[in-house]
Formats: sequence, C-alpha cells, structure tokens
Amino acid sequence: MAVACLLLAVAAWIYIAKAAARMPDFQVYWRAGARAAAAEPLYRPDDAPYEFKYFPAFAVLATPFGALPLHLAKPVWFALSTASLLILLRLTVRLLPHRRKSTAILITGLLVGLGKYYAEDLVLGQVNTLVALVAACALLALTAGREAIGGGLIALAVVLKPYMLILVPWLAARRKLPSIAAVAAGLAVAGALPVFLYGIEGTLILHRDWWRTVSASTQGTLLDTRNISIASMWAKWLGIGPAAAAVAVATSLALLLTAAVVFLRRRGVEHPDALEAGLLLAMTPIISPQGWDYVLVLTTFALIVVVNDLDRLPRLMRPLAVVSIAAMGLTLYDLLGRRLFYIALDLGVITIGTMTLIASAAVLRIRKAA
Repeated sequence: MAVACLLLAVAAWIYIAKAAARMPDFQVYWRAGARAAAAEPLYRPDDAPYEFKYFPAFAVLATPFGALPLHLAKPVWFALSTASLLILLRLTVRLLPHRRKSTAILITGLLVGLGKYYAEDLVLGQVNTLVALVAACALLALTAGREAIGGGLIALAVVLKPYMLILVPWLAARRKLPSIAAVAAGLAVAGALPVFLYGIEGTLILHRDWWRTVSASTQGTLLDTRNISIASMWAKWLGIGPAAAAVAVATSLALLLTAAVVFLRRRGVEHPDALEAGLLLAMTPIISPQGWDYVLVLTTFALIVVVNDLDRLPRLMRPLAVVSIAAMGLTLYDLLGRRLFYIALDLGVITIGTMTLIASAAVLRIRKAA
C-alpha cells in the first residue's frame, strides 16, 4: 500500500509537471478516434512526425476518447495508464511460479531497470503500459488453464500494439486449440471492426494504408538517439547500409533462435509460459527497426524473472545481469551528463543491456530454474 501511494504521488507530479502540456502520442490516438468516428482517413503523411501507425481497429476503440475535448481526454488517459501501471506491477509478481524474493525487492528491481520507461510512457501518453497489463492478464489466464480467455486477450494486445503479433506463433506452438481459436477469432473480429464505420472497401483501403505507413517510415529513424533497436545499434556503429542491415538480421535471428531453444526446454518446468512470453516481449523493442526506448516497458516480465532468480545464474553471469539492468535503467541524462549520456546511447548500451538480460533469462530456462 505504501509503495502504491508513493507511485500515485509520483504519477500526480509527473502529470502536473511534465505530462499535462505534452502527451503527444496520446494526441495521435485521440485524433485517430475522432477521425474514425467520422469515417475519415486515418493514415496521413502530413501528420508526420506523429502519424498514426496502429491497426485501424485501434482507432475504432479510441473513438470514446476522440469524443472528449482534448483537455478532458488527457487526464482520463493518464489516470487509466497510471492505474494500469500499478496493477501491472502487482500482477507481474503474481506471474512468478515460485517467488524467491520479497515483493519489495522485486518491485524495486522493476523500478530501477524500467522506472524511467514507465515514466516516459506516461509523459508521452503511450499505450505500452496498458498493453503490458493486457499481456499479464493473458498470461495469468493461460497459467490458470483458461486458454480461450488468454488467446482473446492476446488478440486485444495485438490490436493495441501490432508488436504483440510476436506472441501469436508462440501461442500456436503451444498447441492448445482453445487459445489458438480465440486469438484467430479475435484478430478476425479486429480486422473487420472498421467495416461498421468505413464499409468493406474502406476497411481494405485502411489496412493497405497502414502497411504503407509502417513500412515507409523505418530508415529515417535508425539514427535517432531514442531508437534502441538492433538495427539502429548496428547502423550507428557501421553506418546505414547493407552491412549493418545484414548483421542486424543475423543478430535478430540469433535472438529468435534463443527463444526457440527456451521453448524447447519447457518440459518439466512448472508454469513455463510467463518466461517464454516475457522473453519474446523483451526482444520486441530491439528486433523492431522502430524500437523506441519506452517500449522497454514490455521487458517487465523477463526482468522480474531475472531479479527473482538472480542467485540461480552461473556465478559469472550474476554481475552481468545486474549491470544489464543498471545499463537499461540508469542511462539517465541527469545522472551521466550530456556528453556521457549521448555516448552511451550511440554505443548501444541500452540495447546491449537488454540482450544481456534476455541471455540471463534464457540461461535460467536452460538450467530449468524458471
């Protein structure tokens, strides 16, 4: 309760001091919701740099916010995001099949490693915290054997953030028919949802425009300091070109191969789903070429597993895991100063820290510890 009250107080300060005058990403959702309600085009190049890049169904879901004046919609969204964060932190602890650290230590680990990204998500008015909460609910449902509910929630997460498609092949690999059928049905419903506002032809045009928007805006973001993707890291090291692209693809494939090995080692592990899904979600911001740093909110599940079972890692990996968490969460402008901060970003310190965290979680599975 004390931690929740403290976080609420910090969130209130963040809104008053930082977010109220900003929340640019929420304004994208708000504008898309208003446009969807009027059956207007969603994907407009002249909206750059704040183009709408989500599935059309997301805009339909955002219509209630678009119906509100912006000065009222902002605090409502911020309150929803803050509540989502508080619930997420609590549910993430519950996802651990064997809790070996106190709740205070686990939450502290999350706030040290990801606190700045939780705050950034709130200030920008982003949706990642809500997406992570939906994913946590899905994993809890799957762990409890409620496959259809879990699959449906994963479909909802995909609608809220296309990145979440990374969980669909994993769900299929589990070979549980109710969850597979539920996610397929959920995605089908989401694809058809805009038909009620745009008609069939208009909905097809929307999906075509969505693909054009997300595929055309990648290269221009690779050298952005906020981009912590593998593609961005290699582009900063080698320059944008075929060599950097090839190495980035190879690195991403190696991560996906790691996820496959982790999945194949699930036999004999009690409740293996949280680690497997958490590993895939941790890969999401660094595999995607447009991997903005605040998407690291999705590493919540992988990070808490590593904190919980840190002492089960090989002795030499323990300090590496701690350093990786520090690299992710303590690469702060106010802490390092301007020069060191930007040097760290250009060197890909956050990206390397995330990959080390993923490796630590993978080793825990190989050891059958998580």
